Amino acid sequence: METIEPTKTVDAAQLEAKVQEMYRQVAEDPHGEFHFEMGRAMAERLGYEGADLDRVPSEAIDSFAGVGYYFDLAAVQPGERVLDLGSGSGMDSFVAGLKAGPEGAVIGIDMTDAQRLKAERLRDAAGDDHSNVEFLRGYIEKIPLPDASVDVVISNGVINLAADKRSVFEEAARVLRIGGRLAIADIVTDVQLPPDVTCNATLWAACIGGAAQQDSYRATIESAGFRVLALRDNPGYRFLSKSARGATEKWGVKSVSLLAVRAT
Repeated sequence: METIEPTKTVDAAQLEAKVQEMYRQVAEDPHGEFHFEMGRAMAERLGYEGADLDRVPSEAIDSFAGVGYYFDLAAVQPGERVLDLGSGSGMDSFVAGLKAGPEGAVIGIDMTDAQRLKAERLRDAAGDDHSNVEFLRGYIEKIPLPDASVDVVISNGVINLAADKRSVFEEAARVLRIGGRLAIADIVTDVQLPPDVTCNATLWAACIGGAAQQDSYRATIESAGFRVLALRDNPGYRFLSKSARGATEKWGVKSVSLLAVRAT
């Protein structure tokens, strides 16, 4: 199976600008109109436990734009170090912090200032409840952490936004210790998307244009040094806009959750 090559069909600078603007809006106006659903009702439908969400700042939940649930796969243990790729307003980072406990640590990385600053504000307001969580500005294609420095890498609905997915998975493998876990939810497709979709930066920012064909996506993860242990569909996730629903029907755009371990 062929792996995903870095895309040459979308302008990287335009894509970054579109993603930054869309997710600035997600942070600042989570109740606006988007292609995708957000908030607590969606999170619970995906599988998040109410008891965990009750301990997370509600504003972080309002801006939660993830696409699936994977914490049962991640099985974060007390004392572990967790890296959240594309941490947004922080909901998954805060959930991971609850599971890692005071002896553990969570690092969230995001390139969108509005998201990161909101997450930091919510963390600071929560006091000791989330003091084991920190947020850094950075790109998931170039993670600002040392080799073999974390036990678990998580990411929710973000890697599809990256033009160079191979670099994302190679970087995830680099920062994980041998045997460390990659637990993610993301958007993939049943069939390869056509060029008029993959070259559209607006559709990328809406979590559609950058979705990779599922088998190629898995092969890219494995080529980065991972062994995939589990992959499942997330039928509880759904797009909202007519155009996004049309893509779901035409190309099999869907959400999956996946667990892999760093093998080499």
